[in-house]
Amino acid sequence: MAKATPEGRISLLEHVDEGISGQKFVGGNRIELLRNGPVTYAAMAQAIDGATREIDMESYTFNGKIAAQLADQLLAKRAQGVEVNLVYDAWGSMNTPAALFQKLRAGGVHVLEFNPFHPNPRVPVDLNRRDHRKLLVVDGEVAITGGVNVSRVYENGPPPPGTPANADTLPWRDTDVRISGPAAAEFEHLFMKTWHQQHGPPIGPPVRSPGWIRGKAVVEAVDGTPDKDRPAIYRTLVVAIALARKSIHLTTGFFAPPPELRHSLERAARRGVDVRIIVPHHSTSSMAIAAGRADYGDLLESGVHILERHGVVLHAKTAVIDGNYSIVGSSNLDWRSVVYNNEIDAVVIDRAFGRQMETLFRHDEARSTQVRLRAWENRPLGERLEEWTARLIEPLL
Repeated sequence: MAKATPEGRISLLEHVDEGISGQKFVGGNRIELLRNGPVTYAAMAQAIDGATREIDMESYTFNGKIAAQLADQLLAKRAQGVEVNLVYDAWGSMNTPAALFQKLRAGGVHVLEFNPFHPNPRVPVDLNRRDHRKLLVVDGEVAITGGVNVSRVYENGPPPPGTPANADTLPWRDTDVRISGPAAAEFEHLFMKTWHQQHGPPIGPPVRSPGWIRGKAVVEAVDGTPDKDRPAIYRTLVVAIALARKSIHLTTGFFAPPPELRHSLERAARRGVDVRIIVPHHSTSSMAIAAGRADYGDLLESGVHILERHGVVLHAKTAVIDGNYSIVGSSNLDWRSVVYNNEIDAVVIDRAFGRQMETLFRHDEARSTQVRLRAWENRPLGERLEEWTARLIEPLL
């Protein structure tokens, strides 16, 4: 039997992905990797400044100085006649002053609160369902997405010596991607889907990009919504892991994988694939970390390498598989991203971009501590009890 080539495996994966997600891979895109909040915000500001027709923004959180700055920029573009639409999550942005959203509405921006606590009676509300997406689409030609919220947490710099290391003091480590080209319209389509599902006010039809070719990357916009048994994002990743031949390098802000995902990683490691997962050492939720650590045993025994990132609050959600198939998005490797949240990921097939992703992964890996099986087996009783407790509520974390 002829041996499958890497290109053949990618073609198969593209075909399977499209069948799973209902979305299509679109070629002709230029891809830019955006590392951390400030770089992402600069890219957002540049994209918004260049808008001539429409700006669509979706963010789980919308707060801090950056929210005020972006709000002023959005209002300025609206005054120039650009249509501006904003979705924010009621829970994630619960501490944002209402005056900020009122200011946007007064300036002509269409503002939609996702699953509000005082909901529109026409909309069935599940308060546990949240819009965890982070997305900006400009003129249907540029899309920015990934793990970076519009949030004050990215204002943190390195803490002074002697400062306790925690989520309030450490800088946040995150990843976004800027997509220029025809695939941006696919992300705009998913934005509009959320807008209509949440019964947002009437807005104009989506901007249709003429499909200018900006680069060589092939991109798929994949969404995850809790109205499906297993969201497309989750199934896409499981299939990609099953088809991996050389390497699976994952980075996640929260790690408490459902059994199917955990078993797929274990099987990949057993067949000789280099499986490495970088997870946080510091987090906004100690229980979420404990829930993830409870599953380390079987993964480590299977040959999966688990590394805990130090010195930052790791919030990035990325994957690079066989150096050519990359994912950057909002979805974590946990139950909440699979069961409850609205998520959005960019799947990128491009070897040059894959090399950038590998370089970034190695950067984080060099600043991480590898978890050893023997040390995990000999962990203190207190840690075991915390893990046991966390496992009881794992689907809610």
